[in-house]
Amino acid sequence: MSAHTFEGQVAIVTGAGKGTGGVGRAIAMRLAAEGARVMVADVDPRVAENAAEIAAATGAETAAAAGSLADEANVQAMVAATIARWGRVDILVNNAGGGIIRPFLEHDAASLTETLARNLWTAIWCCHKVLPHMVRQNYGRIVNVGADSLRTGIPNHAGYNAAKGGVIGMSVALARDFAAHDITVNTVSPCLIKTERFKGLQQTDPALAARFEAVIPKGRGVEIPEVVDAVCFLARRESGFITGQELSVNGGSAMP
Repeated sequence: MSAHTFEGQVAIVTGAGKGTGGVGRAIAMRLAAEGARVMVADVDPRVAENAAEIAAATGAETAAAAGSLADEANVQAMVAATIARWGRVDILVNNAGGGIIRPFLEHDAASLTETLARNLWTAIWCCHKVLPHMVRQNYGRIVNVGADSLRTGIPNHAGYNAAKGGVIGMSVALARDFAAHDITVNTVSPCLIKTERFKGLQQTDPALAARFEAVIPKGRGVEIPEVVDAVCFLARRESGFITGQELSVNGGSAMP
C-alpha cells in the first residue's frame, strides 16, 4: 500500500486508547500515515493523547472520542462529531474489545455482561450508527477485529468466543445486506498478539508464554504490524470485491 492509499478518506478506529495493547493505535497510525483523517475512539479518556500523537507523527487530521462504545448515546455522539467535522465516514474499524477470560463456570452475570458489552455491543452500535452515512454516500469499508480462538477452542474462552462469534455472524449478514451500496464488511481474526502485555508475560512467566506460542506452527505470536496490514488491506477501495469474509492471521494455528 502506498503512502496515499486512503487519501481524502475518513476513518473511525475504536479501541485505540492507551491501555488497549497498541493494536488500535497502530491501525489508526497507519491509516493516518496513508492519508486518512481519523476519529480515534476508546473508553480510556487518554485516547485524546493518542489522537494528538498520531496527528503529530503523520501530519493527518485527527479527533478523539472518549467513552464506552457499548453505550448507544456515546456512539451516536462519536459518529455525529465525525460527520460534523469531516462530512463522511469511509472506514470503520471495530477494534474495541478485551474480554474477561476465565473458566466458563466461574463467570457470573456481571463478567459475561461486560465481555459481551466490550466485544459485541461496541461493534453492533458502531455499525448501526455508521451504516446510514455509508449508505448515503454509497461507499464504505467495515473491518471488525475478531479472534482466532473461535477456530482453535483454546481453554477459558467460551464467554469471549460467544461475543466474538456474534461479531462474525453480524459481519456476514451485514455484508449481504449492504453489498449493493459498495459497502464491504469483513473480519480480521488474529491469534496470540505480541502486545506489551504478552511481552511482559515472557519476562515474568516464560514457560507459560512458551506454551501459548507452541500451539502456533510458526512458533510465535503475531506482530502488531501484521494485524495492521490485514486490516488495512480490507479497508482499501481496491478490496471492494471481498466481503463477508473472515481473514485469520494465525501463523497456521487453525487451517480449513
